[in-house]
Amino acid sequence: MAIVSPSWAGAGVFPQVHERGLRVLREDLELVPVEYPTTRLVGASASDRARDINAALANPDIKALMAVIGGSDQITVLRYLDPEIVRASPKAFFGYSDNTNLLNYLWSLGIASYHGGSTLVHLARAGGVHPLFLSSLRHALFDHGEVEIAPVDAFTDLQPRWEDSSTLESPLPTTPEPGWHWHNATNVVTGPSWGGNLEILSWNLAANRWIGPNSYYEGCVLLLETSEEMPSASDVFRMLRNMGERGLLEQFPAVVVAKPKSWHTHAPLDEDERALFRAEQEEAVMAAMSTYNPSAVVVVGPDFGHTDPQYVLPYGGLVTVDGPNERLVAHY
Repeated sequence: MAIVSPSWAGAGVFPQVHERGLRVLREDLELVPVEYPTTRLVGASASDRARDINAALANPDIKALMAVIGGSDQITVLRYLDPEIVRASPKAFFGYSDNTNLLNYLWSLGIASYHGGSTLVHLARAGGVHPLFLSSLRHALFDHGEVEIAPVDAFTDLQPRWEDSSTLESPLPTTPEPGWHWHNATNVVTGPSWGGNLEILSWNLAANRWIGPNSYYEGCVLLLETSEEMPSASDVFRMLRNMGERGLLEQFPAVVVAKPKSWHTHAPLDEDERALFRAEQEEAVMAAMSTYNPSAVVVVGPDFGHTDPQYVLPYGGLVTVDGPNERLVAHY
């Protein structure tokens, strides 16, 4: 498996954390992680990062790619990717957050990948890799079957301090799962998934380069998650409103909205404030959907994206949203 840094090379800043993640790949999954020149090179140019992705895709010994972490400028890498290499040697890519850029790029070329995974955040998780994450990663890597994505027992918004390795030794405090919320749960929808991080999708739309005509997305299941920047409910509504005004939101008969991250060092909310943050974001999503696609089946609360634990979900592969039975199924 190629380990790359298409965005921020966090592995170069926190190599001891990165190494913990690589051990999980070697020992738990029996994979051989292969790093490229910019994997630990902080400040690498967009063209150099793209060169590594092109090289990993062209390497016949590489079967899949995983990002070290997200970042904020991966959109600048896309112009340097070689679509002929991608088409000639299609491989699954694992990433989330800013990696929505590359997932969307591959999707546009007809290549399904996986939304989720990182060496720093999930493989090197405080207290050890979560069994749910490891199980879904195994399914994505090795299986070709259907797996129900179910509510977790507990989750956490907190995070360790990577500069202090001792904070990685014990699990972080958790919050009991409040349950998912289903809206318009009257239909069963199966379709290829698309979407990812909402902020990144809004950047792609603003660039007017990496999003196709609305018809490309007709019948797809829209996956949405927000980042550790914790956009306000009003910002979430405005981003979705822009998608609605474009005519994009109406293409999706089903929408799956991740539990938003509601704590960060820049916003250390208490439990009540976190619950309110999640509720207000859900209200913003539903306000946009009620205006632009009121018949869509919407489920809010699944654990993917910036969640802990995190499900690794197909991106371009099939997802079933079963409203009447309140079931979410990934087809790996």
